[in-house]
Amino acid sequence: MNWITNYVRPRLNSMLGRRETPENLWIKCPETGEMVFHADVEENQWVIPVSGHHMKIAARQRLTHFYDDGAFQEIANPEVAQDPLRFRDQKKYSDRLRENRLKTGLEDSIINATGKLEGMEIVTTVHDFTFMGGSLGMAAGEAIIRGFETAIEKKCPMVLFAASGGARMQEGILSLMQLPRTTVAVEMLKEAGLPYIVVLTNPTTGGVSASYAMLGDIHIAEPGAVIGFAGARVIEQTIREKLPEGFQRSEYLLDHGMVDMVVPRTELRATIARLLRILTKQDVPATETVGQAAVMDETGSVDTVPVADPEDAAVTTGAVETEILEPAEATPQKPSPSF
Repeated sequence: MNWITNYVRPRLNSMLGRRETPENLWIKCPETGEMVFHADVEENQWVIPVSGHHMKIAARQRLTHFYDDGAFQEIANPEVAQDPLRFRDQKKYSDRLRENRLKTGLEDSIINATGKLEGMEIVTTVHDFTFMGGSLGMAAGEAIIRGFETAIEKKCPMVLFAASGGARMQEGILSLMQLPRTTVAVEMLKEAGLPYIVVLTNPTTGGVSASYAMLGDIHIAEPGAVIGFAGARVIEQTIREKLPEGFQRSEYLLDHGMVDMVVPRTELRATIARLLRILTKQDVPATETVGQAAVMDETGSVDTVPVADPEDAAVTTGAVETEILEPAEATPQKPSPSF
Protein backbone atom coordinates (compact mmCIF):
# COMPACT_ATOMS: atom_id res chain seq x y z
CA MET A 1 0.00 0.00 0.00
CA ASN A 2 2.87 2.37 0.80
CA TRP A 3 4.47 1.59 -2.57
CA ILE A 4 1.25 2.48 -4.42
CA THR A 5 0.72 5.64 -2.37
CA ASN A 6 4.29 6.86 -2.39
CA TYR A 7 5.37 5.90 -5.91
CA VAL A 8 2.58 4.89 -8.30
CA ARG A 9 0.11 7.71 -7.48
CA PRO A 10 2.67 10.55 -7.74
CA ARG A 11 3.89 9.11 -11.07
CA LEU A 12 0.35 8.97 -12.45
CA ASN A 13 -0.38 12.50 -11.26
CA SER A 14 2.76 13.84 -12.92
CA MET A 15 1.98 12.01 -16.18
CA LEU A 16 -1.63 13.18 -16.34
CA GLY A 17 -0.72 16.72 -15.31
CA ARG A 18 -3.07 16.74 -12.36
CA ARG A 19 -2.93 19.91 -10.31
CA GLU A 20 -4.17 20.64 -6.83
CA THR A 21 -7.18 22.98 -6.71
CA PRO A 22 -7.01 25.77 -4.10
CA GLU A 23 -9.56 25.31 -1.34
CA ASN A 24 -10.62 28.98 -1.36
CA LEU A 25 -11.22 29.26 -5.11
CA TRP A 26 -14.99 29.74 -4.69
CA ILE A 27 -17.23 31.57 -2.25
CA LYS A 28 -20.89 30.75 -1.74
CA CYS A 29 -23.21 33.75 -1.55
CA PRO A 30 -25.13 33.56 1.79
CA GLU A 31 -28.24 35.07 0.18
CA THR A 32 -28.59 33.31 -3.18
CA GLY A 33 -26.32 30.29 -2.80
CA GLU A 34 -24.49 31.32 -5.98
CA MET A 35 -20.85 30.23 -6.29
CA VAL A 36 -18.57 33.20 -6.99
CA PHE A 37 -14.84 33.37 -7.65
CA HIS A 38 -12.94 34.31 -4.50
CA ALA A 39 -10.78 36.76 -6.48
CA ASP A 40 -13.85 38.56 -7.88
CA VAL A 41 -15.33 39.04 -4.41
CA GLU A 42 -12.06 40.26 -2.94
CA GLU A 43 -11.54 42.70 -5.80
CA ASN A 44 -15.08 44.03 -5.24
CA GLN A 45 -14.30 44.85 -1.58
CA TRP A 46 -15.95 41.61 -0.37
CA VAL A 47 -19.30 42.47 -1.92
CA ILE A 48 -20.94 39.70 -3.99
CA PRO A 49 -21.12 41.25 -7.51
CA VAL A 50 -24.55 39.90 -8.53
CA SER A 51 -26.58 39.85 -5.30
CA GLY A 52 -24.84 42.82 -3.66
CA HIS A 53 -24.49 40.93 -0.37
CA HIS A 54 -21.92 42.62 1.87
CA MET A 55 -19.57 40.16 3.53
CA LYS A 56 -17.29 41.04 6.43
CA ILE A 57 -14.03 42.75 5.51
CA ALA A 58 -10.84 42.99 7.57
CA ALA A 59 -10.00 46.41 9.01
CA ARG A 60 -6.73 46.86 7.11
CA GLN A 61 -8.36 45.79 3.82
CA ARG A 62 -11.11 48.36 4.38
CA LEU A 63 -8.52 51.08 4.98
CA THR A 64 -6.61 50.07 1.84
CA HIS A 65 -9.74 50.50 -0.29
CA PHE A 66 -10.74 53.70 1.52
CA TYR A 67 -7.61 55.86 1.40
CA ASP A 68 -5.99 57.37 -1.70
CA ASP A 69 -3.74 54.79 -3.39
CA GLY A 70 -4.27 52.51 -0.38
CA ALA A 71 -1.69 54.54 1.58
CA PHE A 72 -2.28 55.15 5.28
CA GLN A 73 -0.33 55.34 8.52
CA GLU A 74 -1.51 53.43 11.54
CA ILE A 75 -1.65 55.17 14.90
CA ALA A 76 -0.15 53.21 17.78
CA ASN A 77 -2.74 52.20 20.36
CA PRO A 78 -2.14 53.03 24.05
CA GLU A 79 -1.02 50.23 26.38
CA VAL A 80 -3.54 49.11 28.99
CA ALA A 81 -3.72 46.48 31.71
CA GLN A 82 -4.27 42.96 30.36
CA ASP A 83 -7.04 40.89 31.97
CA PRO A 84 -7.50 43.19 35.01
CA LEU A 85 -10.30 41.01 36.45
CA ARG A 86 -8.46 37.71 35.80
CA PHE A 87 -11.62 36.49 34.13
CA ARG A 88 -12.13 32.86 33.24
CA ASP A 89 -15.03 31.00 31.63
CA GLN A 90 -14.29 27.90 29.54
CA LYS A 91 -10.76 29.27 29.17
CA LYS A 92 -8.76 32.17 30.54
CA TYR A 93 -9.41 35.61 29.09
CA SER A 94 -5.67 36.08 28.67
CA ASP A 95 -5.60 32.93 26.52
CA ARG A 96 -8.46 34.24 24.38
CA LEU A 97 -6.57 37.48 23.81
CA ARG A 98 -3.45 35.57 22.82
CA GLU A 99 -5.38 33.37 20.37
CA ASN A 100 -7.12 36.33 18.72
CA ARG A 101 -3.87 38.24 18.37
CA LEU A 102 -2.26 35.30 16.65
CA LYS A 103 -5.31 34.79 14.39
CA THR A 104 -5.77 38.43 13.32
CA GLY A 105 -2.34 40.01 13.75
CA LEU A 106 -4.01 42.83 15.74
CA GLU A 107 -3.42 43.97 19.31
CA ASP A 108 -7.16 44.51 19.83
CA SER A 109 -10.37 45.16 17.91
CA ILE A 110 -9.59 48.78 16.94
CA ILE A 111 -7.27 50.22 14.29
CA ASN A 112 -6.66 53.98 13.98
CA ALA A 113 -5.12 55.43 10.85
CA THR A 114 -4.41 58.73 9.12
CA GLY A 115 -4.23 59.34 5.41
CA LYS A 116 -5.67 61.21 2.44
CA LEU A 117 -9.19 60.86 1.09
CA GLU A 118 -9.33 62.58 -2.30
CA GLY A 119 -6.61 64.90 -1.05
CA MET A 120 -8.23 65.65 2.33
CA GLU A 121 -6.42 64.49 5.46
CA ILE A 122 -8.69 62.51 7.76
CA VAL A 123 -8.45 60.21 10.77
CA THR A 124 -10.22 56.85 10.57
CA THR A 125 -11.15 54.42 13.35
CA VAL A 126 -12.15 50.91 12.30
CA HIS A 127 -13.58 47.99 14.27
CA ASP A 128 -12.32 44.57 13.21
CA PHE A 129 -15.09 42.05 13.89
CA THR A 130 -12.73 39.08 13.62
CA PHE A 131 -11.09 40.11 16.91
CA MET A 132 -13.55 38.86 19.55
CA GLY A 133 -16.53 40.17 17.60
CA GLY A 134 -15.18 43.74 17.58
CA SER A 135 -16.12 43.98 21.25
CA LEU A 136 -15.39 47.09 23.28
CA GLY A 137 -12.95 46.72 26.16
CA MET A 138 -10.39 48.90 27.88
CA ALA A 139 -7.87 48.62 25.05
CA ALA A 140 -10.49 49.38 22.39
CA GLY A 141 -11.86 52.31 24.40
CA GLU A 142 -8.41 53.84 24.83
CA ALA A 143 -7.72 53.34 21.11
CA ILE A 144 -10.95 55.08 20.11
CA ILE A 145 -10.16 58.02 22.38
CA ARG A 146 -6.66 58.19 20.87
CA GLY A 147 -8.27 58.41 17.43
CA PHE A 148 -10.45 61.36 18.45
CA GLU A 149 -7.52 63.10 20.14
CA THR A 150 -5.45 62.70 16.97
CA ALA A 151 -8.22 64.21 14.85
CA ILE A 152 -8.45 67.19 17.22
CA GLU A 153 -4.67 67.61 17.23
CA LYS A 154 -4.46 67.51 13.42
CA LYS A 155 -7.69 69.54 13.06
CA CYS A 156 -9.12 67.12 10.52
CA PRO A 157 -12.40 65.17 10.15
CA MET A 158 -13.05 61.84 11.85
CA VAL A 159 -14.61 58.80 10.16
CA LEU A 160 -15.52 55.74 12.22
CA PHE A 161 -16.47 52.30 10.85
CA ALA A 162 -18.44 50.45 13.52
CA ALA A 163 -18.73 46.65 13.61
CA SER A 164 -19.21 45.26 17.09
CA GLY A 165 -21.29 43.01 19.27
CA GLY A 166 -21.05 45.50 22.15
CA ALA A 167 -19.15 45.68 25.41
CA ARG A 168 -16.66 42.90 26.19
CA MET A 169 -18.13 40.72 28.93
CA GLN A 170 -14.72 39.50 30.13
CA GLU A 171 -13.93 43.01 31.41
CA GLY A 172 -17.24 43.63 33.19
CA ILE A 173 -17.83 47.16 34.47
CA LEU A 174 -14.48 48.29 33.06
CA SER A 175 -15.78 47.75 29.53
CA LEU A 176 -19.02 49.61 30.32
CA MET A 177 -16.96 52.58 31.53
CA GLN A 178 -15.73 53.01 27.96
CA LEU A 179 -19.21 54.15 26.85
CA PRO A 180 -19.17 57.51 28.71
CA ARG A 181 -15.43 57.97 28.06
CA THR A 182 -15.82 57.63 24.29
CA THR A 183 -18.92 59.85 24.42
CA VAL A 184 -16.82 62.60 26.04
CA ALA A 185 -14.27 62.19 23.22
CA VAL A 186 -17.05 62.71 20.65
CA GLU A 187 -18.10 65.91 22.43
CA MET A 188 -14.50 67.15 22.41
CA LEU A 189 -14.38 66.68 18.64
CA LYS A 190 -17.65 68.55 18.16
CA GLU A 191 -16.49 71.40 20.40
CA ALA A 192 -13.46 71.70 18.09
CA GLY A 193 -15.90 72.14 15.17
CA LEU A 194 -14.68 69.05 13.29
CA PRO A 195 -16.94 66.70 11.26
CA TYR A 196 -17.66 63.21 12.57
CA ILE A 197 -19.11 60.63 10.16
CA VAL A 198 -20.11 57.15 11.31
CA VAL A 199 -20.43 54.17 8.97
CA LEU A 200 -22.56 51.43 10.54
CA THR A 201 -21.59 47.99 9.23
CA ASN A 202 -22.85 44.50 9.97
CA PRO A 203 -23.33 44.13 12.89
CA THR A 204 -23.40 47.21 15.13
CA THR A 205 -25.13 46.32 18.38
CA GLY A 206 -25.00 46.55 22.16
CA GLY A 207 -23.11 49.27 23.99
CA VAL A 208 -21.38 50.48 20.83
CA SER A 209 -24.71 51.42 19.25
CA ALA A 210 -25.70 53.03 22.58
CA SER A 211 -22.73 55.41 22.59
CA TYR A 212 -20.24 56.79 20.05
CA ALA A 213 -21.64 54.88 17.05
CA MET A 214 -24.91 56.85 17.20
CA LEU A 215 -23.45 60.29 17.95
CA GLY A 216 -22.12 61.22 14.51
CA ASP A 217 -23.00 64.27 12.46
CA ILE A 218 -24.01 61.92 9.64
CA HIS A 219 -24.82 58.21 9.92
CA ILE A 220 -24.25 56.00 6.89
CA ALA A 221 -25.18 52.30 6.89
CA GLU A 222 -24.02 49.53 4.59
CA PRO A 223 -26.85 47.58 2.89
CA GLY A 224 -28.33 44.76 4.96
CA ALA A 225 -26.41 45.63 8.14
CA VAL A 226 -27.90 44.62 11.50
CA ILE A 227 -28.04 47.73 13.69
CA GLY A 228 -29.61 47.84 17.14
CA PHE A 229 -29.11 47.42 20.86
CA ALA A 230 -30.72 44.16 21.98
CA GLY A 231 -31.08 41.19 19.63
CA ALA A 232 -34.31 40.67 17.71
CA ARG A 233 -34.95 37.31 19.40
CA VAL A 234 -34.62 38.86 22.87
CA ILE A 235 -37.05 41.63 21.92
CA GLU A 236 -39.59 39.15 20.57
CA GLN A 237 -39.40 37.05 23.73
CA THR A 238 -39.81 40.15 25.89
CA ILE A 239 -42.74 41.83 24.14
CA ARG A 240 -44.26 38.51 22.95
CA GLU A 241 -44.93 39.90 19.49
CA LYS A 242 -43.66 39.14 16.00
CA LEU A 243 -41.28 41.82 14.78
CA PRO A 244 -41.72 43.44 11.34
CA GLU A 245 -39.91 42.06 8.30
CA GLY A 246 -36.38 43.45 8.04
CA PHE A 247 -36.42 44.78 11.61
CA GLN A 248 -33.04 46.22 12.69
CA ARG A 249 -31.71 46.10 9.13
CA SER A 250 -30.18 49.26 7.69
CA GLU A 251 -33.00 49.76 5.16
CA TYR A 252 -35.61 49.52 7.96
CA LEU A 253 -33.70 52.09 10.02
CA LEU A 254 -33.47 54.41 7.02
CA ASP A 255 -37.24 54.26 6.52
CA HIS A 256 -37.74 55.12 10.21
CA GLY A 257 -35.24 57.98 10.36
CA MET A 258 -32.52 56.30 12.41
CA VAL A 259 -29.79 56.60 9.74
CA ASP A 260 -29.24 59.27 7.11
CA MET A 261 -28.40 57.07 4.12
CA VAL A 262 -27.65 53.52 3.03
CA VAL A 263 -24.60 53.38 0.76
CA PRO A 264 -22.95 50.32 -0.85
CA ARG A 265 -19.38 49.70 0.26
CA THR A 266 -18.01 50.34 -3.22
CA GLU A 267 -19.51 53.87 -3.15
CA LEU A 268 -18.53 54.84 0.39
CA ARG A 269 -15.27 56.48 -0.55
CA ALA A 270 -16.80 58.95 -3.02
CA THR A 271 -19.84 59.60 -0.81
CA ILE A 272 -17.84 60.36 2.33
CA ALA A 273 -15.43 62.59 0.41
CA ARG A 274 -18.35 64.60 -0.98
CA LEU A 275 -19.95 64.92 2.47
CA LEU A 276 -16.70 66.04 4.07
CA ARG A 277 -16.25 68.76 1.44
CA ILE A 278 -19.72 70.04 2.25
CA LEU A 279 -19.18 69.89 6.03
CA THR A 280 -15.81 71.62 5.80
CA LYS A 281 -17.18 74.20 3.31
CA GLN A 282 -14.87 73.20 0.47
CA ASP A 283 -15.71 73.45 -3.22
CA VAL A 284 -17.48 70.38 -4.59
CA PRO A 285 -16.26 69.36 -8.10
CA ALA A 286 -18.59 70.37 -10.91
CA THR A 287 -19.27 66.74 -11.80
CA GLU A 288 -20.79 66.26 -8.36
CA THR A 289 -23.07 69.31 -8.31
CA VAL A 290 -26.74 68.47 -8.52
CA GLY A 291 -29.44 70.55 -10.21
CA GLN A 292 -33.19 70.24 -10.63
CA ALA A 293 -34.87 68.73 -13.68
CA ALA A 294 -38.53 68.78 -14.62
CA VAL A 295 -39.63 65.32 -15.77
CA MET A 296 -42.85 64.21 -17.44
CA ASP A 297 -44.01 60.62 -17.26
CA GLU A 298 -46.33 58.70 -19.58
CA THR A 299 -49.44 59.92 -17.74
CA GLY A 300 -48.50 63.55 -18.36
CA SER A 301 -47.78 64.45 -14.72
CA VAL A 302 -44.74 66.67 -14.10
CA ASP A 303 -42.39 66.52 -11.17
CA THR A 304 -38.92 67.82 -10.25
CA VAL A 305 -36.00 65.57 -9.36
CA PRO A 306 -32.40 66.34 -8.37
CA VAL A 307 -30.05 65.39 -11.24
CA ALA A 308 -26.78 66.46 -12.83
CA ASP A 309 -27.91 65.79 -16.42
CA PRO A 310 -31.32 65.52 -18.21
CA GLU A 311 -30.42 62.07 -19.56
CA ASP A 312 -29.85 60.90 -15.97
CA ALA A 313 -33.38 61.97 -15.12
CA ALA A 314 -34.82 60.13 -18.10
CA VAL A 315 -32.98 56.93 -17.27
CA THR A 316 -33.67 57.10 -13.54
CA THR A 317 -37.35 58.02 -13.68
CA GLY A 318 -38.39 56.65 -17.07
CA ALA A 319 -39.48 60.18 -18.04
CA VAL A 320 -40.81 60.99 -21.50
CA GLU A 321 -39.47 64.57 -21.45
CA THR A 322 -36.90 66.29 -19.27
CA GLU A 323 -35.88 69.92 -18.88
CA ILE A 324 -33.18 71.35 -16.63
CA LEU A 325 -34.61 74.14 -14.48
CA GLU A 326 -32.60 77.32 -14.04
CA PRO A 327 -32.16 78.33 -10.39
CA ALA A 328 -34.46 81.14 -9.44
CA GLU A 329 -32.90 84.46 -8.59
CA ALA A 330 -32.94 85.31 -4.94
CA THR A 331 -35.57 87.89 -4.05
CA PRO A 332 -34.22 90.60 -1.75
CA GLN A 333 -36.01 90.54 1.57
CA LYS A 334 -36.42 93.23 4.13
CA PRO A 335 -34.48 92.65 7.32
CA SER A 336 -36.64 91.36 10.12
CA PRO A 337 -37.03 93.74 13.05
CA SER A 338 -34.96 92.97 16.11
CA PHE A 339 -36.56 92.75 19.50
